[in-house]
Amino acid sequence: MSRRRLRKRRTLDRPITLGLTGSMAMGKSTAAALLRRLGLRVFDADAAVHKLLGPKGAALGPLAARFPGLVGAAGVDRKKMGALVFADPKALQALEGILHPLVHDARGAFIRSAALQRVPVVALDVPLLFEGKYHQDYDLVAVVTAPGFLQTQRALRRPGMTVGKLKGVLARQMSDVQKRARADAIIPTGLGKRETLRHLKQVLKVARREKSEAEESKA
Repeated sequence: MSRRRLRKRRTLDRPITLGLTGSMAMGKSTAAALLRRLGLRVFDADAAVHKLLGPKGAALGPLAARFPGLVGAAGVDRKKMGALVFADPKALQALEGILHPLVHDARGAFIRSAALQRVPVVALDVPLLFEGKYHQDYDLVAVVTAPGFLQTQRALRRPGMTVGKLKGVLARQMSDVQKRARADAIIPTGLGKRETLRHLKQVLKVARREKSEAEESKA
């Protein structure tokens, strides 16, 4: 794996941050679960978005002002929101302009909490890490990937997913090839969990070693 982006000067006052990302149905949730099994704290950006869109979520006010009729007593009407952004790229851009900064704030709070507890390494599960323009904030970025045919099989098992919808989602995101080219580490998920786990352990080994070396050099 590459270590070109690790910023040693930033590893003393906070944990090393491992950004975990990947295209739809590539196995990112599985990789995140394996990291938790290894004892790592994992920030879930999707869970943060659900909270923001739910009752009393911080995104409700801005979304109600921008998209009248989208917000109700239970939070955002997700079906309406999905239909709206799927058909209108400008609406999607506006939605992301509201959500991304709020998720970024939640991410910051997660890292600060870990820093106060002297946690050496944390992972952040962020589906649109590169698309959100915050990839430079991570010490390491690992991209989860699988063959295209397997991605399609997995995606089509999801309720309501169709080939057309899948193509539409992928067309709005950075391609898997581009993400892998920008990654510090590539995590395959098409060869079984044992192989995925092996790659994740390698990434964590590098991150923990760098944290340790940074602290030793300061002592």
